[in-house]
Amino acid sequence: MIGIGIGFKWFIFVAMALMATGSSLMMVTRKNPIHSALWLIVTFFSVAVLYVTLNATFIAVAQVMVYAGAIMMLVLFVIMLIHLEWGAQMGAKKSFAKVIGAIITLILFLQILGGVYTYSNAGQHGIYSAQKLAEMGNTRAVGTLLYGKYAFAFEVASILLLVGIVGAVLLARKRKE
Repeated sequence: MIGIGIGFKWFIFVAMALMATGSSLMMVTRKNPIHSALWLIVTFFSVAVLYVTLNATFIAVAQVMVYAGAIMMLVLFVIMLIHLEWGAQMGAKKSFAKVIGAIITLILFLQILGGVYTYSNAGQHGIYSAQKLAEMGNTRAVGTLLYGKYAFAFEVASILLLVGIVGAVLLARKRKE
């Protein structure tokens, strides 16, 4: 977003943040899992625009290609494969599930808020200075951190994704039998 005034950039950032928040709320309040997945795609795209406004174009492209593309196709495929009928499964448990969900959401929100308040990094610099980041580029910086300092977390995320895929295959296989 080079050459765009700070006011317009701020407007785009706020608009996309509101869109991401609104679409994520739509995602968790829809009864149909397909509609929820489509709202999640809108959330992913608006977060990608947020990355662009923060000059992290590589992360924005990865967000669109990996999450909005590959992962969401996998999620939609699994939802359609196992014939998920969310409304029929909930039945009489709806009000109890909503109360439990609201309590868990409140607890998680308070934990995140406490973490942000306690470990705020506002005004602090990362391990790369702006000059070094301009020299090496965003892509190399992300790759260095992802496969260096955060390699273990990357592998754990890969294993979790594999477990999810295997679980979906097992669910689909049991329904066929």
